[in-house]
Amino acid sequence: MKYIAYFSILIFTLNACYKELIIQAGDGLEDWTVTTHSAAALPQYETVFPQDKVNRLDITIAADDWTAMQNDLDDLYGSSTQGGGPGGGGGGGGGTATFTDGNPIYVPCNLKFNDLNWYHVGIRYKGNSSLSAYSSGTKKLPFRLAFDEFNDDYPEITGQTFYGFSSLSMSSNYNDKSFLREKLGCDVFREFGVPAPYSAFYEMYIDYGDGPVYFGLYTAVEVVFETMLDKQFGSETGNCYKPEDDGATFSTSGFNLNDFENKTTGGTGESDIQLIYDYLHPDNRNSDTTSYKTNLASVWDVQGFLKWLAVNTTIQNWDTYGTMSHNYYLYNDPADNLMKWIPWDNNEAFEDGKAGSGALSFGFDELNDNDWPLIGYITNIPGYENDYKNHILDFISTTFETSKMQSYYSELQTLIYSSVEKENSDYSFINNMGEFTTAIETLKNHVETRNTAAENYAN
Repeated sequence: MKYIAYFSILIFTLNACYKELIIQAGDGLEDWTVTTHSAAALPQYETVFPQDKVNRLDITIAADDWTAMQNDLDDLYGSSTQGGGPGGGGGGGGGTATFTDGNPIYVPCNLKFNDLNWYHVGIRYKGNSSLSAYSSGTKKLPFRLAFDEFNDDYPEITGQTFYGFSSLSMSSNYNDKSFLREKLGCDVFREFGVPAPYSAFYEMYIDYGDGPVYFGLYTAVEVVFETMLDKQFGSETGNCYKPEDDGATFSTSGFNLNDFENKTTGGTGESDIQLIYDYLHPDNRNSDTTSYKTNLASVWDVQGFLKWLAVNTTIQNWDTYGTMSHNYYLYNDPADNLMKWIPWDNNEAFEDGKAGSGALSFGFDELNDNDWPLIGYITNIPGYENDYKNHILDFISTTFETSKMQSYYSELQTLIYSSVEKENSDYSFINNMGEFTTAIETLKNHVETRNTAAENYAN
């Protein structure tokens, strides 16, 4: 009887543009259910992104597929300095790693969670974010999971999701001895009203032929252009862009619509991006500030951007706009036809900066306005600098209040302690637990120092 009911549900689905096959017992998918695996499953945030526990993923990859992943990584980036890639196999010798426009390959894997199996799940390394760790020989690399990536090869999994989520971004917490920064960034942005993905901690075990290996504590991050848009904007039909490279600065010297990958259509930048650029760079920008302000606010969510800027500057998130031309999304919200800012990839936040790129000061004294016009031009518009300051004061008195954040750091430290403690040195960014404890204390000092600096600037 349950399959008759299931058949009825899926007959309705066939009328939609996205078709999910009927799954029957005997297809080799014994754990498949509508609520846990199907395209009809509603996103279960409390299960996939719990805030009070560490989840566990067990992944099994065929030995040949694992070797193919390592060889592909060598082809893209050059060999790891320790050779063999994560877990060994493939590669060897030294090599100079360089950035690439391509993504690593997907291979199929079996994923087990909550005593249920997901079948032929696509798994790959996360592109250029893998580069630095891989080139130094670290085996703990970030992954992307795509649950129906191989539906052409295995039609029986068409529409497969993970409790309603089509994919997950598994951050390795690279360069973060506290293991908290990725999650903290998502949390504080979202709590303050800046759209940001949900995240949660996961222990990851991978068996690539010789039994399960603990790859360490990861942070699972919701993929922006899927469930997040519907949950936080009530719609996912607007253009969602992931800007990269020179065009992402919106400066006159490097603007290019091809640098705006449109995740909604699969194309690149469209007229809505061009209009923002045009309204940002009119001939009368300095002579008619009233018209300039009105026109820009008709296509750009200025207050939302200023809220992001207030949070981003306070927490010192340097690896994004203003210093780097990446790590944000844009969404043209159909509800008001305004372009919204969505932060992404926060593992370098809550510190002064690295790689010769320091975090921006509150007043942006080091910023060339023409290079980063969304900051330089907008904060120079009458009234907007004051709005920016008010957002800073609001942020540090609510979401980022010192004692509140210090308590939160302690809670998360307790939550993940055992998961950090059992990391293997080959799959970890810390050498001992003392470094973990010190990193937490550094965060506690950071919030106190930053809030004092914020008050001195904004008052």
